[in-house]
Amino acid sequence: MSSFPRTTVGGVSVSRMIIGTNWFLGFSHATAAKDDYIRTHVANREKIADIIEVYLKAGVDTIMGLIQRKELWEGIQEAQQRTGKKLIVVSTPGIPLNADTPTKGFGAEAEKIFDEEKRLGATFCFPHTSTTDCLIDKCTRKIRHMDQLSRMIRARGMIPGLSTHMPESIIFADESGVDVETYISLYNAMGFLMQVEVDWIQRVILKAKKPVMTIKPMAAGQLRPFQAFNFVWNTLRPQDMVTVGTMAPREAQECIDISLGILERRQADFQLQETRSKATIKMQA
Repeated sequence: MSSFPRTTVGGVSVSRMIIGTNWFLGFSHATAAKDDYIRTHVANREKIADIIEVYLKAGVDTIMGLIQRKELWEGIQEAQQRTGKKLIVVSTPGIPLNADTPTKGFGAEAEKIFDEEKRLGATFCFPHTSTTDCLIDKCTRKIRHMDQLSRMIRARGMIPGLSTHMPESIIFADESGVDVETYISLYNAMGFLMQVEVDWIQRVILKAKKPVMTIKPMAAGQLRPFQAFNFVWNTLRPQDMVTVGTMAPREAQECIDISLGILERRQADFQLQETRSKATIKMQA
């Protein structure tokens, strides 16, 4: 099997597929019952390591998420120990906000959070969209205090990026020269969680000055992998990335196989899902 293609972000070589972690931690974007199922059946060290191991063996060695969650951090350590391969961690911590943040910026609490991110082994540190999108100033076309956060991150030897759900924040970051090496952006054929039409988001990504790490390619399970990956891999630039979350090792392998087939312009060899109604169109040996 081919090793997964790579790109470079902030001088670091990363896999173009990034391991997503919402499906490890119970963030289904579907129902509370599905969240509970994930937390009960997936969110533990061994299960998470089983899935990560599949990615690592395929050359997908970059992972994104909330590494301060104990089960995720432990799963990362277990997978690394099993395979002898090191993961490149893109951490997305939330930084608390209050009424004074717009004028005074961030202080000791943010410093403490970044200290912990460094201790846990993050290579990249991107304050979560729940923090950064609150700082978008559409009047001045700037992201308040983002450079302050980036300085804190750089001071600890980590690489800063911009996590966002707002397409204009990428444009504002480019216009104002904010110190970030990449952006996290929603991107899927369904337009799930995206604030404007899909073709508008694609244009923002294509014109971005830095590589873009896209998220939600399968719209949190609402798009099947075949459709989802044919869309994202064929409409992004070679330097851009796709973050893929799965709940089982075989599911991870299917996503890898389908994606490699698309990127290599060949038919991916994966087993189709069968139902009784498909009996008449099944190819005879």
